[in-house]
Amino acid sequence: MQPATRNPQPVTRNPQPATRMFPLRSAHLTLLALLLCCCTSVRAQTDLEQRLLQLPDLQQAKRLPGADGQPVYELFFRQPLDHQDTTRGFFQQKVFLTHRGADRPTVLVTEGYTAGRPRYYELSALLNANQLRVEHRYFGESQPDTADFTFLNLEQATADYHHLRELFTELYPEKWVSTGISKGGATTVFYRYFFPEDVAASVPYVAPINQEYEEQRIYDFLDNVGTPACRASIRALQIRLLANRDQVLPLLRFYNLGSKDEYTYKTLGEAFELGVLEYPFAFWQWGGDCTAIPDESASLEDALVYFLETAGINLFSDQLIDYYYAHYYQAATQMGYYGYRTSDFKDLLVDLPTDRNVMAVLFPKPLTTAFNGELLKKVNRWLKKNGNQFAYIYGANDAWTATAVPPSAKVDAEWFVMEGKSHGDARIANMTAADKQRLMDALERWLK
Repeated sequence: MQPATRNPQPVTRNPQPATRMFPLRSAHLTLLALLLCCCTSVRAQTDLEQRLLQLPDLQQAKRLPGADGQPVYELFFRQPLDHQDTTRGFFQQKVFLTHRGADRPTVLVTEGYTAGRPRYYELSALLNANQLRVEHRYFGESQPDTADFTFLNLEQATADYHHLRELFTELYPEKWVSTGISKGGATTVFYRYFFPEDVAASVPYVAPINQEYEEQRIYDFLDNVGTPACRASIRALQIRLLANRDQVLPLLRFYNLGSKDEYTYKTLGEAFELGVLEYPFAFWQWGGDCTAIPDESASLEDALVYFLETAGINLFSDQLIDYYYAHYYQAATQMGYYGYRTSDFKDLLVDLPTDRNVMAVLFPKPLTTAFNGELLKKVNRWLKKNGNQFAYIYGANDAWTATAVPPSAKVDAEWFVMEGKSHGDARIANMTAADKQRLMDALERWLK
């Protein structure tokens, strides 16, 4: 799915060798002894640190200050690249642990990308729960020392979460809940498919579960969402920008002097056209304001400024293509994605083909691995009949709601499609009182 953060800061990738030598247990003792020396908290937290030290596969630990004054632990666990064959090597996976008590439920956050800093999710706060926030393999600091994505698949990624679930079972014996947002929400669904007994309930936010490589439902959604007048305004701006290409491209080159983005995987012309085609999706995904769309009375410069703020072209820069390379690989091989209908603008596009749709997956070099849609078929069938104890949260205006899990009367699950909300604000905090109560009643029922 389109990354939840449109303008992330690029990260310097410095992965550890897959077969690296990890610190010995004595080094762990020294590390946590240092933590304890500066520990000013109560005895129970010291006991927690001692128990963390005994967890198998714990490689590194650091105590961080939490927002509420309680400590958060940054942990790194050794994970097999291949959970079926540990001779393939290992990598370190980053986990943030927030502790609330062994008598509390535990929320497992399945991030779809990086986990850069501690964050206590709203669901965890509502349940006063312990929280394990897990960075996805091949993202951020959880990367093996290989550019080979052979083991970047949902079977292996969900096995990472299962391994952590097993490691923490004795420490947190009460009920577990999984959750995630966007790609992380989809990952929560796949995790539940592969390991249905790991958690008592799952709460995926704005989670697309596609049905094919090029999701046709996205096109239908964009053709019908909002009002006809709003959709007409969006299209008019697209046509205006493309029709004034000769004036727009020099302005983009000047803009790029400040942004310092590079365009070698895609030319600046291709990035411009892709950005214009991306604009409707981005507009609805991020809750665009129909009244703010510039009309013909606005100068071309003002219309371009609006476009750069709403969609822009940097998603197609070398920096962000590199940053999201692993994400696009997953989309192109297992998870599916969306495309752009170029035929609608065949008389205005110069650099993109108009005899076929263009996919929104982006790579620094051609991908040789083919898409395999078998898992999507299996998961979609399973959800209809066996997807129990799910609470799905979507925004009615979010383009990714086109690929939401469809409601089914055959399962014990709850759907919340929040009117007027999109990818960034379809959250429990913004629910109506009635919907929030319905969610809490379901969770109470499932966590008994």
